[in-house]
Amino acid sequence: MSGSTSTAPVDGKRRCSWCVGQDDYIAYHDTEWGFPVVDDRRLFEKLCLEGFQSGLSWLTILRKREAFRLAFAGFDVEKVARFGSRQIARLLEDAAIVRHRGKIESTIGNARRAIALIEEHGSLAAYVWTYEPGRRSRMVAGEIAAEAVALSKDLKKRGWTFVGPTTVYAFMQAMGMVNDHAEGCVVRPHAAKARRAFVKP
Repeated sequence: MSGSTSTAPVDGKRRCSWCVGQDDYIAYHDTEWGFPVVDDRRLFEKLCLEGFQSGLSWLTILRKREAFRLAFAGFDVEKVARFGSRQIARLLEDAAIVRHRGKIESTIGNARRAIALIEEHGSLAAYVWTYEPGRRSRMVAGEIAAEAVALSKDLKKRGWTFVGPTTVYAFMQAMGMVNDHAEGCVVRPHAAKARRAFVKP
C-alpha cells in the first residue's frame, strides 16, 4: 500500500489515499503502518496476517485482528507451533476469523519454522531486518524491492508458506522496514523520525 495522498474528511489532514474514508484504516495508518518494529510477536503476527490477507482486503483482516490474536494464542510462536488437529478443527469453526484450512495450517507450520529461525539468528527481528531495503530499492512501477524477493525466497527455502514477494513487501511496508508513506502525507515525517531513531537488532 502506497501511492498518492488525499485529504481525510475527519480533520482535513493529508494522508496516503489508501486509508482515507475508513476510521479503522486511518487509526492503523497514523499509529502503526510504516513505524519500525522489533518485537518478534508483532513481526510473526504481521507475516501471518499478510498471508491470511491473500485474496482479501487488509481492512477485512484488520477488523478481525483481535479475533485472530485470540484464536492464535496472541501469535506466540511456541504456543502456535504446538497446535494440532484439534486446534485446526476449532479454528475452522471460528467464524470470527478467516476459515481457510491452507492459511490456518500455514500459520502453524510457519510458527514451527520461526522457532528454528530464532534459534539460528537469536530473534525473528534480527533475521528480517538484515533484508531492510536500501533507499534506492523500492516498489516502483509495480516492481517489488529486490530485498523482498530475496527474503521471500529464503523463507520459502526454510519451509515457510504464504510468503510470496508481494506479501513480504507489504510486511516490510507495515513494519517500517521502508517508509512508503506518500510524499505530503502527514505521517511520513513521523515515520521517518522513528526510522532514524530505530536501532536495528
